[in-house]
Order: sequence, then structure tokens, then C-alpha cells
Amino acid sequence: MRKNFTDVDLNRSVGNLLRLGVILSVAISIIGFVKLFLEGFKMPKNYSLLETGSSSEKVWGQFWESLCKGEGMAIIQLGILVLIFTPLMRIVFALIGYLKEKDYIYVIISSIVLAIMAISFFTGYAH
Repeated sequence: MRKNFTDVDLNRSVGNLLRLGVILSVAISIIGFVKLFLEGFKMPKNYSLLETGSSSEKVWGQFWESLCKGEGMAIIQLGILVLIFTPLMRIVFALIGYLKEKDYIYVIISSIVLAIMAISFFTGYAH
């Protein structure tokens, strides 16, 4: 028979998730630094993509293209993205835990926080 999901289980699971996210981010970044070192720290030849008028689609497209090529800088950026998404995943994980606990007040609060973070992430832009 399975025991009930408790606060201790939730805290342990969330702690493990955060730990895993940081370790994964550091590992990806170290791989990127080694790759960048082996590439000879090549800087981009075309800086026109970094100008203020660049659309986010162009920036994301260039990121995915350079990541598929295995460029060191893109791997480091992926490590940073993993680190940024770790707290977001913590909220999703806690939301699932609160649903299992049937603690609906915290489900609502977590949903609001998750919505605010998602809206700010997907509608944000650089100045």
C-alpha cells in the first residue's frame, strides 16, 4: 500500500529538482566553456544581429542554429537557459505536489505565480 504524499515529500522533491537543475546547468556550461576554449574563443564576425532592432525570432533562430552546430557560446547560453528555467520548473513541480495534497489555495497561488512568470517571459523584450 502506498503512503500519502506529504509536505516532507514535496519539499524533498522540490529540493532535488532545484539541485538537479543547478548541477545540469553547471555541467552544460562547463562543456560550453571547454568547447569555446577548443574553438579558440572565436568572436562573431557579424555584429549586425546584436543591434537593437533585431527581432526575437531572429535571435532565437540564430541561437538554435549555432546550438545545432555545437558552438561553445551557444552551449553556454543553453546552460544559462537551464538555470533560468529551474525556478519555473520548481513552481510547476510544486503545483503538481499541491494538487496531489489537495491543497487548493496553494494550487491557485502557484497558478497565478506561474501565469505571471510565463507572461513576463514570453512578452518581455530587451531595451
